[in-house]
Amino acid sequence: MNATVNTIDARPPSRLLTLAEPGRALGELAAFYAMRPLMSFLPKGDGHGVLVLPGFMASDGSTRPLRSLLTDLGYDVEGWNLGRNVRVDNARVKAMMGCVEELHDRKGGKISIVGWSLGGVFARELAKIAPEKVRLVVSLGSPISDDRGHSNAARLFEYLNGKEPEPLRGGNFRRLHEAPPVPTTSILTKTDGVVHWRGSVQAEHHEETENIEVLASHCGLGVNPSVAYAVADRLAQPEGAWTPFQPKGLAALAFPRTRLAH
Repeated sequence: MNATVNTIDARPPSRLLTLAEPGRALGELAAFYAMRPLMSFLPKGDGHGVLVLPGFMASDGSTRPLRSLLTDLGYDVEGWNLGRNVRVDNARVKAMMGCVEELHDRKGGKISIVGWSLGGVFARELAKIAPEKVRLVVSLGSPISDDRGHSNAARLFEYLNGKEPEPLRGGNFRRLHEAPPVPTTSILTKTDGVVHWRGSVQAEHHEETENIEVLASHCGLGVNPSVAYAVADRLAQPEGAWTPFQPKGLAALAFPRTRLAH
């Protein structure tokens, strides 16, 4: 699960993996609901606020299964309520910060942010802007490299937002590869058909930074049972007592322990 820094040219996932995404994601969704009763045995939460951000071109509907699970586990969970994740501009960043501040103020304490794909990029950057309000960040298959060449959605993203979106022109959202100064987990899969897994590996900039490899598709990350296990495990840690991810018992079989390099 540790990362080794190598110099490797950025490239998107293979076309075969991309074409297989829909069918694989449907299988993961079916597995999620089949195992949903067993998920009641996952670690319970302490009631702190959790903000869940959707991926590029997606809305809160995509994160509903995960948010429902986390609510049942005892967290105060919110979607972003900002519609579809398409535009990246200063108004959207301000609106997301409003989500963070509102949940933080309502709960009276730090919140966690879980972001899927582009939502994970936002989660990390929001934690950099207001680390005093954020307890933990978890990203799912997020393109956290500064090179968009890792994603096969780069052309569509640039068509809709330009090569340099408004926040970049203002000096923000640069150095995406640097983790925020809070406990940060990147969950990734080597069979990702949208974002090449190397683009989701984060260097361990501080001792509370980690990568977790799962067996999943990109479009199924938010409903993959092993991802649900990992997210629940990370969120259940007491504030200020972060430890690296260590799956227990039979659950360990669902998590490859291969070398990750980026």
